[in-house]
Formats: sequence, structure tokens, C-alpha cells
Amino acid sequence: MRFSEHELTAALHGVAKSVLRAQRKVRRGADVDEVWEQMDRLQRFKILDGLGSQVLPVLVALPDVEVAPGTRPSYDDATISEVLTQLLDADSGGLGRLKRAVVLKGRVALVQIALASVPLRRDPDALLHADDAAGDAAGDDFEMPDIPDHPGSLT
Repeated sequence: MRFSEHELTAALHGVAKSVLRAQRKVRRGADVDEVWEQMDRLQRFKILDGLGSQVLPVLVALPDVEVAPGTRPSYDDATISEVLTQLLDADSGGLGRLKRAVVLKGRVALVQIALASVPLRRDPDALLHADDAAGDAAGDDFEMPDIPDHPGSLT
């Protein structure tokens, strides 16, 4: 699947905050966003780095789907499991059957959280048309100024 850098960043931050929310310190009533902001950059990096190696390869390996404007990409657990199985087969050294099943189930849950954290897709055509409509009204009288020859210019 093709995700933008912004979408992947939002997905990874969503997963990181979800994992952070599950920790005892945050469960006691602290706001996860406040805890995230209070963490220093190294602490945030460690969380993002660990989760990124588990989630990002799966997001990139998901099959391409058409995403309608105003929606998020979504996949069922079976599709994510299939992609994860292929990645685990190529990557796993010697996971036992039980440990492999636990890893698979946990990563499917992380990927589903990541997909839910992806921002809604925007319609690129609507953005262009909205800009054109606003630009036509305001930009009709705009003229490109003449730039005088500069001694160092190539023309």
C-alpha cells in the first residue's frame, strides 16, 4: 500500500500512544497526550523505533486498495495475517508454533491500531478545484513582475 510520510507518521504515533496508554503509569488516570509530551525525545524515539520495526514493514507490504476521499484504508485481519505470515517466514529465526501465533495476533492488533490512526484521505481533485475557484477570483489581476537583468544572470 502506498502511504504518505504523514500518514505513516500518524499511524506510528497512534500505535505508540496506544502502547503507552496500556502502561500502568498512564492507566492510573494520566492523559496519554500529556505523558507523551512530557517524555524527552530519546524516550519517544525508543518507543517509535521498536514499534516501527514491527508495524511499518507490514503497512508497506499491504496490497494496494482504492481509498475513497474522506475514509481511511482498511483491511480485514485475514489479509493482515497473510502479509505478516509472509514477513515472519522471511524474518523469523526459530519461533515456536505458540510464540509465532502470539506474535502474529499481537502484530495484527498493532497494525489495526495503526490503520485506525491514519488520517482521513483527502480528495486531490477537490483540493485543486477549491484552490482554482479561490485563485480565479483573487488572482485574475495578478501579473508576473519583470525581473531586471542581473549582472550574474545567464540570460
